Amino acid sequence: MPRIRKVTQIIHPITQKDTNFPASIGAYLNADTPEVIWARGNIDLLPKVNSTLKDDLWALFCSSKCPAEIILKTHDLAQEFKEEGTSTIGGFHSPIEEECLRVLLRGSQPIILSPARSIENMQWLKSDCQKRGLSEGRLLILSIFENQPQQSALLARQRNLFVAALASKIFIAHAAEDSKTLEFAQTILKWGKPVFTFNSSSNKALIQLGVKPYSEVLP
Repeated sequence: MPRIRKVTQIIHPITQKDTNFPASIGAYLNADTPEVIWARGNIDLLPKVNSTLKDDLWALFCSSKCPAEIILKTHDLAQEFKEEGTSTIGGFHSPIEEECLRVLLRGSQPIILSPARSIENMQWLKSDCQKRGLSEGRLLILSIFENQPQQSALLARQRNLFVAALASKIFIAHAAEDSKTLEFAQTILKWGKPVFTFNSSSNKALIQLGVKPYSEVLP
């Protein structure tokens, strides 16, 4: 586990000139690299600061709608990540992603949560697990938005690219043909980062793109 610093309710602006700024994301986001990242929680969890997360941080994405088989597999994957202490980052916005977050927060591993909106005045830390994760210093909330109180499809796409740029490995549980998630997968595959999905006929479109079946990451 990374070292724990005292966590407050303060939102910290991290500019590109800040030593904590994960400058490596510029190689992927280029001109879209945010000028400021807004952070609440344990800044020591930033991949720039924590070398463990830099090399082994999984981004988790799942479409809002997907087959029942994928829903079950995604829940099992979250359980696996929790039990193995796998550090995870995501927006955790779709219903399936929200369930994954609930599972992950029952573990002890670091979690980075990145909403597709600004984080000032957010009142969604409702569960005891979320509050405990923040107070224990293993939850970090990051946003690249300011004065954006409402989520939108455009902000979600920008957030997803930011999350993928921070991660060392990307997992896309499902993407339907001709979907925005499939377009997103095409974009991050061009970055050269390892991208995985479930080895399922439901994910034929992803696998045909070059996304690797998850079994290939196992020993």
